[in-house]
Amino acid sequence: MSIRFKDQPAPLRPAKRSPIEAAEAARRRMDDPAYRVEMDRRRGRGAVSNPTGRYEPAQRESFNDGWDIEEELPPLPTEVIIEKPRTIITKNDSPDILFEKSINPYRGCEHGCSYCFARPTHAYQGLSSGLDFETKIFVKTNAPELLEKELRAPSYQPTTIALGANTDPYQPVERKFRITRSILEVLNRANHPVGIVTKSALVTRDIDILSQMADKHLVKVAISITTLDPKLARKMEPRAATPAKRLETVRKLSEAGIPVSVLVAPIIPAINDHEIENILRESQIAGAQEAGYVLLRLPHDLKDLMRDWLVEHYPDKLKHVFSLLQEARGGKDYDSGWSTRQSGVGPYAWMIGRRFETAAERLGLNKRNLSLRKDLFKAPAKETGQLSLF
Repeated sequence: MSIRFKDQPAPLRPAKRSPIEAAEAARRRMDDPAYRVEMDRRRGRGAVSNPTGRYEPAQRESFNDGWDIEEELPPLPTEVIIEKPRTIITKNDSPDILFEKSINPYRGCEHGCSYCFARPTHAYQGLSSGLDFETKIFVKTNAPELLEKELRAPSYQPTTIALGANTDPYQPVERKFRITRSILEVLNRANHPVGIVTKSALVTRDIDILSQMADKHLVKVAISITTLDPKLARKMEPRAATPAKRLETVRKLSEAGIPVSVLVAPIIPAINDHEIENILRESQIAGAQEAGYVLLRLPHDLKDLMRDWLVEHYPDKLKHVFSLLQEARGGKDYDSGWSTRQSGVGPYAWMIGRRFETAAERLGLNKRNLSLRKDLFKAPAKETGQLSLF
């Protein structure tokens, strides 16, 4: 069996399919050796396939070349690619997002979360949103220098910068490159507010900086906890911290005086939706003060990637998951409308929202919304190369 490339037609608006039709299509895809990556090669990875990027001119297909020789391919390693962007602060104008600016030190994420809404962004690099996303990591090594430059601009107006809005700023490569820590050092010196979202225990490494910023009301940290079941977490988020480790992280941050919240995100119908109350309870016990949730979002080719994952791990739930999801998305797999993309619509979405609100209120979460200060900001001093006389 060999692989060849063929022209890929221009993308068309996908035809609406019932959950049953889409499930059968997913099973056929997963039977194709050109599409599915064998377990031995992807051990420790979240995605089960590596489809051609949606902007690529050709796609892979398998064919019988007459040789019945089984090829033993090596496991998929993590490849680090150094990137030198020209700017580092990204502006956001979406009305349903609570921040106006964000920084993403990395593209791609080795945590390998099967559901990650950022996966389709790898298509802009000519790569797959499947296994490429978690094995080809772009590292922005000049991010701290760019940040200082942008904060120094005369027209700059401080507002909370989000770290981790797209990919995790504390994913495994951060241990080596320490870009997130360097960014925090810049923000701390400038008294600039920052909000962090992560599912990594590595954030506790930076408690020394974060506690200083917390004393000045300059930082919040949100820990994403999707499940308390370590077996489910291993399937969904193979290289992220275990649920127990994340709760410990909440506790350590809280004990250090750093405001910490928990994100039950994403809520996946029939997979982890039954855990909402337990996650909130354990998080509140650990010290979380605020909480939020997001219903599973499936932009672009993430729809099929999630179906592939379900075929692999929960084939008996595939149709049920997407039936509930389509009920909450106006009959579609995904609705990108600003007012509904985070929480969905309809009876199922309403039930999830009321369960979450009731549990949060009972536990005393979200009683206050801590506002971060921006009046303390001072632009970084420009380096002149001369020593001060005093």
